[in-house]
Amino acid sequence: MTDAAALPGQPRGGVLPGPATARAVNVLAPNASVMTLDGTNTWIVAEPDSDLAVVIDPGPLDDGHLKNVVDTAEKAGRRIALTLLTHGHPDHAEGAVRFAELTGTRVRALDPALRLGDEGLAAGDVITTGGLELRVVPTPGHTADSLCFHLPADRAVLTGDTILGRGTTVVAHPDGRLGDYLDSLRRLRSLTVDDGVHTVLPGHGPVLEDAQGAVEFYLAHRAHRLAQVETAVENGHRSPAEVVARVYADVDRSLWPAAELSVRAQLDYLTEHGLIQAEF
Repeated sequence: MTDAAALPGQPRGGVLPGPATARAVNVLAPNASVMTLDGTNTWIVAEPDSDLAVVIDPGPLDDGHLKNVVDTAEKAGRRIALTLLTHGHPDHAEGAVRFAELTGTRVRALDPALRLGDEGLAAGDVITTGGLELRVVPTPGHTADSLCFHLPADRAVLTGDTILGRGTTVVAHPDGRLGDYLDSLRRLRSLTVDDGVHTVLPGHGPVLEDAQGAVEFYLAHRAHRLAQVETAVENGHRSPAEVVARVYADVDRSLWPAAELSVRAQLDYLTEHGLIQAEF
């Protein structure tokens, strides 16, 4: 069995509901799949001595899960006062409206279509509910509206789908753009270098104890995939599907549709930077 400390980002064992840091508690949604791994991690975040909590990504429209999130907060003596979204994919955001009904909270997101209330989220915003400090970090790439939340007191970052606890994420072309994603990874790397972030609290998969190692792995992985895609095109593979079959031959075929989204993003990136001359 592989030692977790030897894996990218040093994952903390399995995906376990419950406390992950002094301020963050995971409630795992029952929506496991090849795309969502063990399910969506819904995060309850609060100062240890506060009776107010913030929920990040209520998850799918599943009443049992949503009520479990509320119950988990209430059992800890807390009332949920605000809901935040890392991005609008249904496995993270579909339950937000129902969750707002259950809790009476506003929903803040980058995308105005996802908001309930007047306030959105933008770079530089700081959430201070119940004395908590959460800093909004724009991280487009997986989707155009992707955000992360820096939790300085725990030296942690909540990454949604920008960094996963296991495997790598999809650049969801055409909404997601690879150039944006690479810039976002570099932005997260600066948090690990300049702000001392060491823990990744992902939207799927286990907590990662080595945030910088995770980011470096993601950057290296993207560079490797780009080189593979460029070589595949040079060798005559002309369509995204052909490139997927060549580059992702060792990946479970159930993931090929998702891989094709990333390949399309890679082809756009290579074309924009003049590294390939082709039309797809």
